[in-house]
Amino acid sequence: MSDITVRPLGVDEWEQYRSMRLTALSESPEAFVAAHADEEAEPDDFWLARMRRSTRLLAERDGEGLGIASVGDYADEEGVAQLFGLWVRPEARGSGVAARLVKAGAQVAAEQGRGQLYYWVGTENGRAVAFASSFGFRPTGHRRPMRVRSEDDGEEEVAMTLALGGDRGGIPSL
Repeated sequence: MSDITVRPLGVDEWEQYRSMRLTALSESPEAFVAAHADEEAEPDDFWLARMRRSTRLLAERDGEGLGIASVGDYADEEGVAQLFGLWVRPEARGSGVAARLVKAGAQVAAEQGRGQLYYWVGTENGRAVAFASSFGFRPTGHRRPMRVRSEDDGEEEVAMTLALGGDRGGIPSL
């Protein structure tokens, strides 16, 4: 079995990103704010603009897409990037794909001169909180409601931040 590689997708690879994104929305609809049907209906220009707005990372093994993640601006905070849209194919979960995507995302943010990387995690998802914590992400105190399912669900996400550089030693190692 070959190694997992992660690479940024070029703007001209928007169709590959679109395919992985739509698969993610279909397979794990609860993990995303967007709906599969809405994004599937978007024209090519939508996908091209999306590719230009953030860095899209693709994890692969032997040329097969295993997972995706994105790195982009976080609100209007200078020096802060956000890791988002992280998804791994079910058959590849637990094999290190998500870890590789997080590490690559941290590298992209550091190369962009960012000092922090934010990652939003559902407070009810203990596994995701533990995963993020294992990389050194720490809660910021910022919280927001999860996507609206009902007025009463009460689930929220917490922003977790990772210091990139300085006395923390930079990017987490795997």
